[in-house]
Parts: sequence; structure tokens; C-alpha cells
Amino acid sequence: MFTHHDLRDIQTRSLKMQGWIRQQTFSPENTKTLRRFSSWEVAELILHMNQSTFRGRMAADPALPAGLVEPDGRQRWFTLEEVNTLRRKLKVKGKSLMPPRPKGRAFRTAIANFKGGAGKSTVALHFAHAAALEGYRVLCVDFDPQATLSHSMGLTDVGEEQTVWGIMARDLVRETEAANNAPAAAASGTALPRRTIPSSITDLGLQDLRIADFIQPTAWPTIDIIPSCANAAFVEFASAQYRHLNPEWSFFAAVSRYLDQLPDDQWDLIFFDCPPAIGYQSMNAVFAADMLYIPSGPGYWEYDSTTSFIGQLAEALGDLAHGFQGSLPEDGMTLPKAFADIRFLLTRFEPGNELHRAMQDAFGKVFGDKLAQHPVEMTRAVEQSGRFLASIYEMDYRDMTRETWRRARASFDQAYDEFHDTMLPHWTAMGTQD
Repeated sequence: MFTHHDLRDIQTRSLKMQGWIRQQTFSPENTKTLRRFSSWEVAELILHMNQSTFRGRMAADPALPAGLVEPDGRQRWFTLEEVNTLRRKLKVKGKSLMPPRPKGRAFRTAIANFKGGAGKSTVALHFAHAAALEGYRVLCVDFDPQATLSHSMGLTDVGEEQTVWGIMARDLVRETEAANNAPAAAASGTALPRRTIPSSITDLGLQDLRIADFIQPTAWPTIDIIPSCANAAFVEFASAQYRHLNPEWSFFAAVSRYLDQLPDDQWDLIFFDCPPAIGYQSMNAVFAADMLYIPSGPGYWEYDSTTSFIGQLAEALGDLAHGFQGSLPEDGMTLPKAFADIRFLLTRFEPGNELHRAMQDAFGKVFGDKLAQHPVEMTRAVEQSGRFLASIYEMDYRDMTRETWRRARASFDQAYDEFHDTMLPHWTAMGTQD
């Protein structure tokens, strides 16, 4: 017979092995670090300049970051901070190399699907890294208790109070206190029933945490993250209890309210990595998102699961619109929830696989122009990046053939560029509405 004590013993042994794996994956100090980028990468793949033009600009302006020169003098290697300095100072044909940034708040994208293994964390990680290399400041929010995105970003020691659960508990206390302190209803002249939050919640002090207390830096200087951890799975049980404590609490809008308090100009893009389920955390993610990105493998069962996910999400959002109609706080939130756009993205795609091509055709017939035209291909380099908790952008092309690395990167580059081209008009429109 096995009890929770036995499960705890198994976890303890697993954590020891996890520490060893982390040492093989990260630096000797057990901390993830970001590699430097070669002058070839910086010129052609990041700044999109001719290499000879780049070398000429570098030689003409000694004030530019020089990077780290190899002993043979043939190659320079730059930190991301140096790359961003070059981006700010250099121009090509009189045009700035800074990415377009509409006015207003950051644009939020939820990457979600019902099925595990669809590539949600992989897409979130690569889109975040691609955006950072384009010059954007990125915030990631890990809603998944499996915490794959958090681990891939180098965060391994996370307490549940630092996760979305902490944000939701903080929101519960604050929203309840605000309702208790509100004046009597104008129509009836009577106050709403007073709600009491037990000391087991208030004594945690989450309501006193600052907005920034939930945000952690990563190995990438322009990427921050609100991490997750295994204990954050408790949010699904806790949130059900919290709703009984205050039935008027619009639990699904807690993260949206939190994000609305962030400075508009601190980040540019926000990516949500959602759990493979429709629950309290995932509903917070989709409600806070401006756009919904739905990755799916190219098989029949993935198609079937994606179809189920869409139906269940539609039903859940419909229930929220009906159940909370007219009862949301007066802070700009509206029901029913509306997305600026929705896109489906095929992952683990093999162009030479006849079944994959047939399923791509089926996806296209159903979802039409909502299916991204550039699927994420399955390559050996992509498989390697998953094993080492790193994106293809973090992997050094010298560890494999350059062609293998370039093919994998090209796949994610195309997927990200299509995301960016889809997102930017909606982001611009949001700015004109503010």
C-alpha cells in the first residue's frame, strides 16, 4: 500500500536527481546564464544587416560596444545588453533598428490548449526569446504548476506565494475589503453583506505585497517572469474555497486586475503559459489576454483535443458572461470576453510526413486564415533544446552543424514573425483607443 508519505519519499529522491540534472544544464554555480552572440548572428540574424556593413560601422565608431574578441581575432561575441546598445545607436538607411512599439500598455498573448504536450511552454519560451532578440521587453506569466517555462527560464526555487496563486489570494483580500468598505447601495440604501476572510489567508500578508514582489528576473536582461511551482496546483482547490468566502469575487479577473496596475512602459509583450486544463488559473489567463494562441500537434488525437478545448473554453466563458453579468467591479472590465484575435499553430510538424501534411490540410479547412501558415517543425535541434531546458536561441550553433541550428531557428523565426505581424495591428489599435 502506498500513502502520501511514500509519495513524499519518492519526491525527495527525485529532487536530488533534479539538482544533478540542473548542474548539467545550467552553469557550475547552478544558475542559468545567457551566452554571448557572435558578430555573424548579431549582424545577419538579429539586426538584419550585411556583415560587411556591420563590420564597417563597428570600425568607424570606436564608441560602439566592441564585444569579446576571440584569440584569433576572427570573431566577436556580444552580450544581449551590448546588442541592444548597438540596436539603439545604429541605423540602416536612416531607419532605426528599434522594434515598433505602439503607445499604451503591453500586449498580452495567452498560449493555451487542453492537451498536454502540445508545445505551449516551448512556444512561450521561443516567442519570449525571439521578442527579446528583436528588442522588446518581455514579461512571462507561468500559469502551469508543472512550471516548465519557469525552469527553462532558470527559476527553480519558487514559493507558491510568488506565483499566480499569491496574486489571486492578494486580489481576494483586497476586493473583499473594498466591497466591505463600499458605501450603501444607492438603490436600496442597504450595504452588501459583509464578507470575512479567515486569518489563515490574511495572516500570510499577501495583501500587503507590492506589485513588483511577484516578478522575478531571468538570465535574459530584458525578460522577467511571474513563475510557477508544483505547489501552485493548490490554487484550483483554494480558489473554489475562496469563491464560497466571497461569491461576489470575480475570481477570473484577478490576474487582469493585477496586470492593469503595472506601468504601461515597463514591458512591451506579455506571454501567458497556460496549464493543460480549463480551471481557475487558465481562466485568469484567457480573460487577461488580448490574443489567444492555440498550439497543437499534427495528429488526429491532437486535433480532437483541440476541438474539445475550444468547445469547453467557449462554454466556460459563456457561463462567466451569464453568471457575472452586471456584477463586475467598475474598473473597465467587460463581459462577454472578447479577443482581438485567435490563432492556431501546428507544432512538432514534419514536412516530409504525409499524415502531418494531411492534418495540416484538415486544420486549414476548418480554421481557415486563423491557422498560422508557418508551423513549428520538429528537428533534432528542437528535440535537443527541450532536453536541455533551453530555446534554440540559447543554444550555441557550434555545438552542432550550423545548418541544423539554422533550420531549427528559421522555423521559430518564421512562427514568431507571423505572430508579430498578426499582433502588431491589434496592438496599434489598442493604443489609439486609450
